[in-house]
Amino acid sequence: MLAPITEDLVRDALSTVIDPEAGMNIVDLGLVYRIEIADERIHVRMTMTTPACPMGDMILDQAHAAISTIAPDGAIELELVWDPPWTPALMSENARGFFGWN
Repeated sequence: MLAPITEDLVRDALSTVIDPEAGMNIVDLGLVYRIEIADERIHVRMTMTTPACPMGDMILDQAHAAISTIAPDGAIELELVWDPPWTPALMSENARGFFGWN
């Protein structure tokens, strides 16, 4: 029997996705705003560091693939939002330390 999918499992899967321009995972960068799990559906609200992010499609594809590793049969919905806009204040303490912004 498979373990139930939890927000922590989805967040852990998404932490394997690296924004190549920043060199940091999308969770620590603060790009993942919300994770909702209902029945067989996983809905993730996320953003990019800028609407002009040239790696946006690649990051979304990798995020979908990462979630698929823990929920291969589930419906995965990635919602790209621009409000609120991303700022460095959304980064984890780990990410701020990585960039020397503590």
